[in-house]
Amino acid sequence: MNPPVPVTPASTSRYTIHDRPAFALRSLLGRWETLLALLLLTAFVVNSVLLPHFLDLYNLADGTFNFSEKAMIALPMALLIICREIDISVSGILALSSVAMGMAMTAGLPPEALLFVALATGTACGWINGYMVTRFALPSIVVTIGTVSLFRGLASVVLGDKAYTGYPQVMQDWGQGYFFDFIPREFVVLLVFAALFAGVLHATTWGRRIYAIGNNPVAARFSGIPVDRYRLALFMLTGAMAGLAAWFLTGRIGSTRPNIAMGWELEVITMVILGGVSIAGGAGTIGGVLLAVLTLGTVTYGLSLANVPGIYMTIIVGVLLLVTIAVPRLLRGKKVAK
Repeated sequence: MNPPVPVTPASTSRYTIHDRPAFALRSLLGRWETLLALLLLTAFVVNSVLLPHFLDLYNLADGTFNFSEKAMIALPMALLIICREIDISVSGILALSSVAMGMAMTAGLPPEALLFVALATGTACGWINGYMVTRFALPSIVVTIGTVSLFRGLASVVLGDKAYTGYPQVMQDWGQGYFFDFIPREFVVLLVFAALFAGVLHATTWGRRIYAIGNNPVAARFSGIPVDRYRLALFMLTGAMAGLAAWFLTGRIGSTRPNIAMGWELEVITMVILGGVSIAGGAGTIGGVLLAVLTLGTVTYGLSLANVPGIYMTIIVGVLLLVTIAVPRLLRGKKVAK
């Protein structure tokens, strides 16, 4: 009988101790967030070389006004898409929330109440979306395509060819103001909410259940997770954040018009998908979404300094959305059905 062959650590593992750093490095470089960070750095360096005023700190700070309100909506949208749902109606919710604030101001409500009016309107709109999806098992993309027309149509009917102006100073202070005369208040609020959403998604039972629903809603339901309650709550949260964005945006521009935030839904969804959130659900991080926000913000800021017309930015956003949906599928070697 042959003696037993001694087992060495090298024979029980595919990688030796010396291989582990290289493997960890390859794993890090293979992460979507790392690629986004490199893309952000590249955009920053290219703009710095080509545009002489790009590195002005005050201009960089002011550039955050262009994306802060959209990014506030992108945070709950990320959770919704991870959960295999989507909300196309966010721009309509924002418009209707802004109109509701204008009506409340005209009716004589105190300035402090306008924020609650916006949040309540946005939450109610989100509840309508969520109720239609969970109660009648309708596809969220179909429901919210319908409600975006409903919400914006209501806003247009109320406003007609007029506009609400003369909003209170407190809204201007938060929409246009700075902390320490340098850091925009909107951007600080965005970072605070990003930290809160990241904590909820990545460090709580609530977040783990969202991932479970996105990966397999049927299995999640059989495991005792109230799937429809989570979906309804996420729709309402998305609506509430759209209402908050309406409060900031209305204070920043100082008026409510029928075309306010027109087309924002495309940019918000692009931020989320570019951030690595799978359109099929079950995967994504808040860190990736925030990196995507900063990347798009850097590109937009550079194009504005170069006096590039806004229509080209729309084209870029559309191309980025298509690329970020197609590339992961191509990298996995999956064939798209024709």
